[in-house]
Amino acid sequence: MAQLQNGHSKKQLDIAIVGGGLVGSLEALYMAKRGHRVHIFEYREDIRKTPLARGRSINLALSVRGRTALRDVGLEEQMIQNHGIPMRARMIHRLDGSTYAIPYDARTNQCIYSVGRNYLNGLLLQESEKYENVERHFNHKLVDANLRKGSMKFETPGKENIDVTADLIIGADGAFSAVRKCMMKQPLFDYSQKYIEHGYLELCIPADESGGFQMPPNYLHIWPRGNFMMIALPNQDCSWTVTLFMPFTNFKTIDSEEKLLGFFEKYFPDSIPLIGKEKLIEDFFGGSPSPLVAVKCRPYHVEDRALIIGDAAHAVVPFYGQGMNAGFEDCTLLDKLFQKHHDSLAEILEEFSLTRWEDTHAISDLAMYNYVEMRDLVTRPSYRLRKAMDDFLFWLAPNFWVPLYNSVTFSTMPYSQCVKNREWQDKMLTYFIISAMSSALLGYFVMSR
Repeated sequence: MAQLQNGHSKKQLDIAIVGGGLVGSLEALYMAKRGHRVHIFEYREDIRKTPLARGRSINLALSVRGRTALRDVGLEEQMIQNHGIPMRARMIHRLDGSTYAIPYDARTNQCIYSVGRNYLNGLLLQESEKYENVERHFNHKLVDANLRKGSMKFETPGKENIDVTADLIIGADGAFSAVRKCMMKQPLFDYSQKYIEHGYLELCIPADESGGFQMPPNYLHIWPRGNFMMIALPNQDCSWTVTLFMPFTNFKTIDSEEKLLGFFEKYFPDSIPLIGKEKLIEDFFGGSPSPLVAVKCRPYHVEDRALIIGDAAHAVVPFYGQGMNAGFEDCTLLDKLFQKHHDSLAEILEEFSLTRWEDTHAISDLAMYNYVEMRDLVTRPSYRLRKAMDDFLFWLAPNFWVPLYNSVTFSTMPYSQCVKNREWQDKMLTYFIISAMSSALLGYFVMSR
């Protein structure tokens, strides 16, 4: 039996983190910096030794919330300077192949960064090796847990089961969390999941013959087509990860090479020479569309012994680029609570559950809405007019008027407050428009007399 004993000092806790992905590895660094003993249990092999699974990457868009967390553990500069590719605007591709840019932040030119999932995960794990109080256990699958007692059972590579106990169990094991599954047995635990009717399939635009980018690199490229869309994010090797989001019913209709090429010639003609016909066929039929799920639940903790964070607590669809950033923000907020409550787990976990759920539900809803915006609304004059108004008011009064996207992506304003701020702005604009129209009509009647 392996047991993590609470030994050396009164405040040193034994933390068992289930999930060695991005959020789990980051949380391990936060806890290690606080002096606690940390054990990471990951059911997969060490990601640094295995290739990225085909069709499952969905490039990561690093923004302010994620950067804040990386700064706390001393990794922000390394990610930004050595790896991240800045994306300053959306580059919209029309049907005729022409393009136009919609800046993310026309006032101060802030940007989001395209980063590689494997690289960032490997960097976080590598950083954890600098701490003697962090141990990593790969190929350990959680098969059972008594969260109230802080005990778990893991299946090891030799198919042997080991028992582990800890002062605190942190489930950071993704959208299909084994820790959350155990938590669902608790009374008064609310849980819901929603699969959208659209799936995604990854393609690739390779580097050109000279090893450079085939498209302008400092953009998130979007091909909006109403009910579906395609996006492309730049990679560090000058290739592009291309993701086609579309209803599963549409995917099913494309069952031959002729139909595939006909579909792309109709909707994404400018992408064909970039991808290449042979590679397009190979990548499309070499994989299958994957589902997208959103998870909402609460509370996030069990007494003073267990907590879920990241996708385990609030998986979101990827259309706002906030999944990783929200998970990293969990770690930042949790660290502040450890500081506030002096490592008192009962107070920390309860406050996290009470204060975090409203914000994570808000970003889940925003991500659902942003899919409609990206695939359809960005092409409409009304969207571009509203964007211009937001940008102008933001330029005129930056402390008074912050557009929704800017507040979500370039600030740490709570997500729920971002939504409330947008609702207030909508009311203000409606009032101004009605007032302007009333004044114009009044003026017309006065002049006509």
